[in-house]
Amino acid sequence: MKPLLSILALAGGLVLLAGCATPETRIAKNPEAFARLTPEQQQLIKEGKVGIGFDQTMVRLAIGDPDRVRVRTDHSGQSEIWSYVTYEGDDGMLLYRGYYHRYFYGYRPIYPYYLAYPGRRVHEHFRVVFRDGKVIAIEQEV
Repeated sequence: MKPLLSILALAGGLVLLAGCATPETRIAKNPEAFARLTPEQQQLIKEGKVGIGFDQTMVRLAIGDPDRVRVRTDHSGQSEIWSYVTYEGDDGMLLYRGYYHRYFYGYRPIYPYYLAYPGRRVHEHFRVVFRDGKVIAIEQEV
């Protein structure tokens, strides 16, 4: 009986963790922001997609918090770039996704043991560029 309960508890925990990464759970956490959007925008967010003109709240609803944030300055002004990354081993095997494997102790990040994996590579697979708080460019692998 004990092993069965342990397996069920583990499965339930995995479901909860997986649920944190879906548009549905992010929408449920911020229904007011979702309700103010047009039906077309709502549909894109439900599909986990980002559109030109989205604001940062809309992007977070669709695909979650970024793994990295950069600011770029060029002749036309400043833009903010959100990157979504994965970490891979030498052979291209997925090790983990960036943001969700970072823990904080006070203000300092603490990383689990596998972050020091030899030969670990950062792989940026999605990028969103904002200017004046709105999406002006989307880059993704095909």
